[in-house]
Amino acid sequence: MEMQQKPIQELLKFSIINIDKPTGPTSFQISDFVRRSLDLNKTSHFGTLDPQVTGVLPVALNRSCRLNEYFMHRDKVYVGIMRLHKDVSDSELKKAMKSQTGEITQLPPLRSSVKRAERVREVKKFEIIEREGKDVLFIAEVEAGTYIRRICDDIGKEIGGAHMLELRRTRASIFGEKDSIDLYKFEQAVEEYKKGNENLLRNILIPAESCILKVMSSVQVKKSSIKQLLTGKPLMKVDIQEVLPEEEIFAIFNNNQFLAIMKKSDEKDIIARPEFVFN
Repeated sequence: MEMQQKPIQELLKFSIINIDKPTGPTSFQISDFVRRSLDLNKTSHFGTLDPQVTGVLPVALNRSCRLNEYFMHRDKVYVGIMRLHKDVSDSELKKAMKSQTGEITQLPPLRSSVKRAERVREVKKFEIIEREGKDVLFIAEVEAGTYIRRICDDIGKEIGGAHMLELRRTRASIFGEKDSIDLYKFEQAVEEYKKGNENLLRNILIPAESCILKVMSSVQVKKSSIKQLLTGKPLMKVDIQEVLPEEEIFAIFNNNQFLAIMKKSDEKDIIARPEFVFN
């Protein structure tokens, strides 16, 4: 589905910026910096990074903040350095790393903002990229909410000690490192925008509609139904032009116009109810 070019003010109401977070500031501070720089009502980030962790931090603008739950709970990829506390063979290290893949049980750290209760998370990959003595460069692909530092500590318990030295997030959901922009480029784009040149800013604003289409199926609805659907009306069979997708959650569009995110319903005449309406 080809997105039409929107006026920049429309984009600022419903877009995402993929920031390459530096070490130092909190995720909230980065999000708030974007809000203040662009004079927006609201921003939110998709997935907290500790202050010392760098990398992909998607920041939602204005109405796109409501999409948080559709992007937050998706896999993340990290590259980091783990320092071993003693000499360990590659085979012993790989064995310990393998024990921390698949489904693992973790207790969030004391300083975490989430409730401290054991929870199961899936580690799809935790592998050595290269090793120099006691420093191990690794890649980890994990379910959202997995603590990489905790994995390094648990590996250390098996091999005489280890801790995480550095960490960088290279992917969060559909947002990757190669498409992220650093704060210098963001500030440059904002400065140009305030001078009347919107090109740099336009290039870094990712329309939320295009992101929605990457994470869920969509259904085309009739033009005659648009007005009512934008007031929160449930979706009826008479409103749609095609068969519903298999997924329980899906988006509805009329051509390129995004209308709502719906959740299937098994009521008699109602086939889905809105979870988020773009009105």
